[in-house]
Amino acid sequence: MSKPIVAIVGRPNVGKSTLFNALAGSRISIVQDTPGVTRDRIYADVDWLDYNFTMIDTGGIEPESEDVIIKNMRVQAQIAMDTADVIMFLVDVRQGLVDADHKVADMLRRSGKPVVLVVNKVDNFDKFMPDVYEFYNLGLGDPFPISAASQLGLGDMLDELTSHFDGGAKGDEEDDRPKIAIIGKPNVGKSSIINKLLGEDRVIVSDIAGTTRDAIDTAITRNDREYVFIDTAGLRRKNKVKEEIERYSIIRTVTAVERADICVLVIDATEGVTEQDAKIAGIAHDRGKGMIIAVNKWDAIEKNDKTVYKFEEEIRRILSFLPYAEIIFISAKTGQRLPRLFDLIDIVIDNHALRVGTGVLNEILTEAVAMQEPPSDKGKKLRLYYMTEVAVKPPAFVIFVNDKNLTHFSYTRYIENRIRDAFGFRGTPLKFIIRERKEKG
Repeated sequence: MSKPIVAIVGRPNVGKSTLFNALAGSRISIVQDTPGVTRDRIYADVDWLDYNFTMIDTGGIEPESEDVIIKNMRVQAQIAMDTADVIMFLVDVRQGLVDADHKVADMLRRSGKPVVLVVNKVDNFDKFMPDVYEFYNLGLGDPFPISAASQLGLGDMLDELTSHFDGGAKGDEEDDRPKIAIIGKPNVGKSSIINKLLGEDRVIVSDIAGTTRDAIDTAITRNDREYVFIDTAGLRRKNKVKEEIERYSIIRTVTAVERADICVLVIDATEGVTEQDAKIAGIAHDRGKGMIIAVNKWDAIEKNDKTVYKFEEEIRRILSFLPYAEIIFISAKTGQRLPRLFDLIDIVIDNHALRVGTGVLNEILTEAVAMQEPPSDKGKKLRLYYMTEVAVKPPAFVIFVNDKNLTHFSYTRYIENRIRDAFGFRGTPLKFIIRERKEKG
């Protein structure tokens, strides 16, 4: 089941970033070893009691004039309405109720999405509560007073927020069809790929970047198996500055990736691999999704016997955090290798959900330890007792050891490589959890 998405909407300087950081804490989703991933902290995973959700910050550039602020707020609100399960509308008790708040509240109210009205900068409840009541005029129900800076009132606000989750999340549980998100920069051919697979033009395609309006789900049946393809939306506004285009395409990618099992990262062969590709790939990697890299527009490239090798080498270098990803060279225009893309999707879906018996895993572990001794430090040697698979999508393994501090990353990678040698696990990341078990006696 996908995690609920919560979007924060609000005028500049009402404290969106402060609230975002307060809720995200140290769990902000930044892939540390991924080049160029999330320079801006646009999204983060948040835990509250038994709930886990993804929070997105819709705030883009902060324009100067009032009318541009209202226009920008409308764009934010639209993004939030399109992508979020619950919208958090943040206002400022010190600035009071302003015209822009009314206009955005009107849009949010009509969206039909749950909206939690949050009044920030209430550092002193006795002093500011009379001013909080003014926000009832927005017609969005009870305003929740908080101070993001002092972290006051966050519990009641989060209780209200999570109370809206259950209804929206239940529908995914019954749908066990594989979900494949087609991700990538605007105008790399994501919609064209789906149209070619489908055999009809259901998704609007144009040469203008960002013509796909929202994330669109398309069901495609092949060999009696039904798949759901999620086309990540481009941008509603075509004349926005580059930073906003990047920001909003990343927000939409996060929401699509959350719902998917497998991601197909589409790269434009005529442009090569870019920092933006790495950023988008990092989102899927961070969330443990199966991964296929599809190099599109391959028909437009002049080739010799080394072209494929050089392109693969460049992908592996820039997307070095995705060594497990499958790579395929395709053309949505001519249909070149698209049937092979389906075959790869099947392989990755199966590997992403593959379970390996504990007995077999421990045979591999014993052999791996015999071939390469575990590290030691100051005379103390790492002992690996036992390994078992505890989850799938992605496959996750717990290794029981005598001392976690002796477990170097490089040795865990060595164990991972031995498991991949035995079972393949093509196209899927593997997760390893190291637990201590005290020696008996």
